[in-house]
Amino acid sequence: MNVEMGEIAEKEKVRPKVKDAKGILQQNREFLDFFWDIAKPDQEIRLSAIENLIQYLQKSEQPDELEYSVQRLVDGLSHTREVARPGFSLALGQLLMAFGDIPLQSLLDRIKQKHNLQNTKKKLVRNALFGNFFGVLALSQSNRLSKESKVVLGCIKLLQTLSQHRDHLKDLPTKTMMDILSDTPEEVFEEVLKGALKTELSSAFRTPEQLHLLLVAMQRFPRSFTPKNLTKLLGSSAVITADNVQKLSELLKTAAFSVKKDCTLPTVAVDLLKLSLTEGSFTLFWTKVIVGGMLREQQGPTHYLAYRLLGTALPLLSLEQLEEVLSGDVMRHYGEHVTSAQKPGRFQLAPEMETYVTDFLQGTQDPDKQLAVVVGFSKVTNWGNPVVASSWRAVQHLGAPALRRYVCWLKTSFLAPALDAGLEFSTRKQKTAAAEKTQKENQHMRLRKWLVARLISLVENHSVKKDEDLVMDVARFVFFHAFFVAKKATSDIPETEAKLSVPLDESTRATLVGGFFGLLHTMHHLPLLGEPAEPVPAEPVSGGRRVQGVTADGSMWIHCLVQYADALLNKPKHVQSALPFSPEQRTAWDGMNVSVASLMKKAKKEASPEIHSFQQLLMLVGFHLFKNPEELVDILQDIQSCIKKAQEKKKKRKSQAKEELEPHWAEVVVDILLSLLSQSSRHIRQVCKTVFASICPHVTAASLTVILELLDTDKDDALVVTDQDPTKQEGEDQEMKDGENESSDEDEEEEEDEEEEEDDDEDDVDDDEEEEAMVEGEVDPNFRLELMKVLQQQNALATEEDVSDEEDLDDEAMMSLDAGLAALFSEQKKKMEAKREQKFKVTKERTLIIEFKMKVLDLLEVFVSKQAGSPLVLGLVEPLLGVLERSHGSDRHQQDQDFLRRVADIFRNQLCRSKVYCKTAGDRQAELHDLLEKLVHKAQKHTDSSVSLYFFSASLYLVKVLRGGLPSAETTEGKTPEAPSSQDLQSLGSVEVERVSALFREALCSLMTRRNSPLTGQMFVDLCNRFPALGVNILDTAVQNITAGVREHQQGQACMMVLRMVQNRDVQQLLAGQPWLELCVKLVEQLVATLKEVGECQSKVSQEKLAKALELCQFLLKNIKTKNPSVSVGPLQVVLGSLAEAISLKKTGGLDDTYWAVMKHFGVIRPKVEKVKKPEEPAAPQATSLPKKKGFLPESKKRKNRNKQGEKEGEAAPTAAVAPGDKGPSKKKNKRKPKRKHTDEGASPAKKAKPQSGNKPGANKKSKKQGAGAD
Repeated sequence: MNVEMGEIAEKEKVRPKVKDAKGILQQNREFLDFFWDIAKPDQEIRLSAIENLIQYLQKSEQPDELEYSVQRLVDGLSHTREVARPGFSLALGQLLMAFGDIPLQSLLDRIKQKHNLQNTKKKLVRNALFGNFFGVLALSQSNRLSKESKVVLGCIKLLQTLSQHRDHLKDLPTKTMMDILSDTPEEVFEEVLKGALKTELSSAFRTPEQLHLLLVAMQRFPRSFTPKNLTKLLGSSAVITADNVQKLSELLKTAAFSVKKDCTLPTVAVDLLKLSLTEGSFTLFWTKVIVGGMLREQQGPTHYLAYRLLGTALPLLSLEQLEEVLSGDVMRHYGEHVTSAQKPGRFQLAPEMETYVTDFLQGTQDPDKQLAVVVGFSKVTNWGNPVVASSWRAVQHLGAPALRRYVCWLKTSFLAPALDAGLEFSTRKQKTAAAEKTQKENQHMRLRKWLVARLISLVENHSVKKDEDLVMDVARFVFFHAFFVAKKATSDIPETEAKLSVPLDESTRATLVGGFFGLLHTMHHLPLLGEPAEPVPAEPVSGGRRVQGVTADGSMWIHCLVQYADALLNKPKHVQSALPFSPEQRTAWDGMNVSVASLMKKAKKEASPEIHSFQQLLMLVGFHLFKNPEELVDILQDIQSCIKKAQEKKKKRKSQAKEELEPHWAEVVVDILLSLLSQSSRHIRQVCKTVFASICPHVTAASLTVILELLDTDKDDALVVTDQDPTKQEGEDQEMKDGENESSDEDEEEEEDEEEEEDDDEDDVDDDEEEEAMVEGEVDPNFRLELMKVLQQQNALATEEDVSDEEDLDDEAMMSLDAGLAALFSEQKKKMEAKREQKFKVTKERTLIIEFKMKVLDLLEVFVSKQAGSPLVLGLVEPLLGVLERSHGSDRHQQDQDFLRRVADIFRNQLCRSKVYCKTAGDRQAELHDLLEKLVHKAQKHTDSSVSLYFFSASLYLVKVLRGGLPSAETTEGKTPEAPSSQDLQSLGSVEVERVSALFREALCSLMTRRNSPLTGQMFVDLCNRFPALGVNILDTAVQNITAGVREHQQGQACMMVLRMVQNRDVQQLLAGQPWLELCVKLVEQLVATLKEVGECQSKVSQEKLAKALELCQFLLKNIKTKNPSVSVGPLQVVLGSLAEAISLKKTGGLDDTYWAVMKHFGVIRPKVEKVKKPEEPAAPQATSLPKKKGFLPESKKRKNRNKQGEKEGEAAPTAAVAPGDKGPSKKKNKRKPKRKHTDEGASPAKKAKPQSGNKPGANKKSKKQGAGAD
């Protein structure tokens, strides 16, 4: 059908009614290509073609071409390809705009004549309809239509005719009428269009499109639609009346379902909303049409229309109307939708609503309206829990006045929760009596948890426009209700003036405690909120870092809260602590304040990171005193004593004997920090890291030993793991957000799966037990014995004597048997649960241990980065290697692997490869040499190459430490670095060159002589690159092993090492002169010897050895030619010349190129190989090499070729030997053999194996039949 339509269209295209068409076609091919490009689907090509066509016609100024273009574009309006029609319509509109002398009336007549519906065949009616429509669209796009009233009338009448064909055009004609009306002057509408559109306007309540047409006309021409005229037109003086409510509801329902797939808001609904505000009938429209009409339907498109209309109406409504809408049924239904749409796969409108609210808050500056909208959405609650997230990002666009009032509303709602004043709703499953009684008690708790999270998120969100007073107000409020209770109001403490209407429960208070410490962490990283009043150095800033954690006047946020907490503790008549302090705890708190005050005084005189970090630590531990007073009293006192000892370093010390009995103050601080790291607080972790960084210069070896012992995997059992209550953990894991999500998830489960969970709990446990038993693969023998005993007691076991089929047990016996089995299985169930709990406990303890070790690694990483030049760092080498050695290669979990990866990173990248290292070995030279020897021996004995690499890297680090700094580096400080001199290269400081060289020479021999050595050649290449003097000493050993290696692999490794070493410029500088000449002679001898041993090079190892030997030859010959021409290379040339005949180089890939590159140094040019054309192969193999063509027979299937193959088979048949007693193959079988052989020859090896591994079902059946016949 489409082909026929295309043929008809092509026939009609060939006959353009143009004078001198032959001359135009022959004149310019470029002109005709414009029309082909206009019909292409690519939009950029179409737009470019239209632009080029207009420019071409304006330059040519030939009427024949213009007439041909008009005719061609009119014909293209009904193109068979739908993509081409809009292009021709746009081109025609642009043409009419560029050439104003073209009459629109004649063009409209031409369009009607060309696309006449009465004279069009039935198959082409759709194309003709679109041709008329796109023609009118082109006229409207010309911007000339409003100037000619007759043409406007003709277009409207044509569109009215087209609107009857909704099957093809849908609502496109009506929308085009609206576009024409929007550009038509009022005089033209009164004179021409009003009468023409009377039928459509009077039947506005028939379809949504006609209603939309009326609404557009009323907006465009309000004078023409006075109440009197509307009465004549519609029978009522307004559109929205009580009589028209039902009609409007039905029309909006139809419009809602029409845009179901588009997920958009119909324009007619927006226009109706605007009209209701203009007519003053908004309340009637909202209550009757939206609430009474749309929401009565089931959840679906009508509800989504109401929600979207609500979001669109926010900027249009007054404050009273906003409060009315946001407290109505639409918001309640929206809350139900948000609650039910949280499951995956369901449509969620919440993101769209958030966009509506965001646009509203950005567009309006009225604080009353902003507050009304935000509070309205916060009041929609499901059993106390608001449906909007506590981290709702829309509030970041609130103005400062509205934000301040919103915070006041949140605080008031927390103190006196008014659930009746909000939009509370329950789902169907939640409305049961038992559920209501349970959840009603928790409504206040759920609401208060959300309010706390909402308050804290306002401070955490950096996009919220807040000031310091607001932040401090929120922090004071959360801290007060987390740890205190108001007894009597006082003006000094505003939080005591309003009391709680409902007392706080333990869960809410735990949420407040966790929220406060999370808020404290946020305030520690809070940037400056205002211009600083005066530059107080509260925190030392370096490198252009932003100042964080301080107010505008330079005081720390945490210190402001400490002052507030101290004020609360000093007013026992008005405020009572939730956990009252004991006298010892109060003394510790007061001592903390005194220490902080003294540190602040010293900071004003001399600011230092150490003083600032100790202030942070003291105040943070002081706040944790409110949470765990019994555990942290001793820690707080120890911190204060350590600070005093640290401050006495400039004063007169006590006696030496007494100091030896007491531990160093830095050791005590490290112990305190390690004990604090067991707390699950990110803030404590960061503060401990800061404090440790400040005391790194004072850390002793004993402190490092304590840290390293905690990392030892063999001592994990010694660690005491304390599992804290998750409700008491802080904001590190964002528990409040998780709690909020948990509440919403509970609602979903209660709504959908409450009954199923109650019925299937026992089944799930039994299934888990069965799965666990299947995994274990064995049954508990004790359980089996107990089961046998129960069955034997009731004579329920079948024996050989029981041959009767009658039941031996009566009802009472069966009941007692059931009771015994139930008790036995219940006991077994408890045992399995205890086993699972124990397994879960062990896993959790292991997780906590790894997390604690990761925190300890923070301290170790800080010390390595801060004190890389300290001699204490040398004591980290062996313990870290021990951790890597014991943990590597074992079957560990992901957390263990992360821990091991972090340890390896600290050891290799931050310790061994650090540019800063200990350059003064002092009296530890002998100790370091012994350790170096020990590490090199361990690197040789290890079985894992990766672990061996760690030991070898450590040995290179020790060599660097023993060498110390280079002399030239000390004399040229501050200048541009220069190339090291030969004196610097030979200088190895305190290194015993002979001993160390012998050590690495022994390791190299181990690599060359052992079959499975963990060492690699790259290790010794690194040794040579970093210490050329040592590399020169082991170079002779590497040269000898070019031929002395135990296997070809080792010999190839020796060639590679020698090549990398002699390429090093430092090595060349050290061996300059006679040593280099002697080395070249030795290399020539070794290469001649090793190349004589080369065989056919069929194995991969042999090829690799030969490739590395040739690379070494190439470098050596190039060096000898330029620097040492006296060295004889004749024997090498002879060996290389005979090498081409001994092996086939063409089969070894790039080895052929390397060989001829070497021979080029001897003047031997690679022979040119003439390409010989291969003889043409028969057609059969060519057919197999090409992809099969679908729908064509292969050559072997054709009759003529099949006959030829039969003749060949007949000729070959006598030569085939047939075993005696066997039947010869049938004709069919003979015919198939060459085809299978033919396909096998052209197939890949993988495809060849298929017919051998298993035959087709058809072949099996035939072979069975043949075998049966033979029998």
